[in-house]
Amino acid sequence: MSTLAGIHPVREALRAGRPLDRVVIVKGAGGTRLQEIVDLCREKKIPVRFEPREAVDRAAQSSAHQGVIAFGAVEKFSTLEQTAESRGLLVILDGVEDPHNLGAIVRTAHAAGATAIVIPERRAAGLTETVSRSAAGALAYLPVVRVANINRALEELKKAGYWIYGLDERGTETHDQVDYTAPTAIVLGGEGKGLHQTTAKHCDFLVRIPMIPGGVASLNVSVAAGVVLFEWRRRQATGARRS
Repeated sequence: MSTLAGIHPVREALRAGRPLDRVVIVKGAGGTRLQEIVDLCREKKIPVRFEPREAVDRAAQSSAHQGVIAFGAVEKFSTLEQTAESRGLLVILDGVEDPHNLGAIVRTAHAAGATAIVIPERRAAGLTETVSRSAAGALAYLPVVRVANINRALEELKKAGYWIYGLDERGTETHDQVDYTAPTAIVLGGEGKGLHQTTAKHCDFLVRIPMIPGGVASLNVSVAAGVVLFEWRRRQATGARRS
């Protein structure tokens, strides 16, 4: 059984109707945010237990739980076929290994209006408790697709009519100048390595974020995700094609 730790992840899981077995709160802890969680549990008929802090620390395997943990099915994966049918924005991660980065990207993708996140089964971060905390509740709303092979998934998306945009410093166009044709899939590479060469070959376009000459060569993948995804979001909101 998986655990969710922290006020935001537990509250958003409750709001989104995720299946939870029970919620445990540190005995003696209080405040309006914890009371909101208690009220949501009562509304949804989910058992609430109050236990000593030491017991909650052991269950969460950490003291960074803000006084609340929930037990239930955190790893709830969608399918590529289901998400492709939405014709919305898909964010595809080509080997992001840091759970903090994965969680931050999930949170940013949800805020930007993405339909789903696609991650590989191997050599990448999974949906751990750290990811859930970093996502600050966004996992309760944004479907995650786990695929055996990213390149095969890109081929399937192309057959479904998707246009694939890979973020790569070798890109010939910048992220704020390229036209994003719908339905859109944006591919982000892993920390340090960027896009794998075979993945880049499966992209219709390679785009880059322009950097100041002589400065840092690239951005952290979660920061880069925010830059590109909110440019895409701006286009959707204004109907603009190019800046």
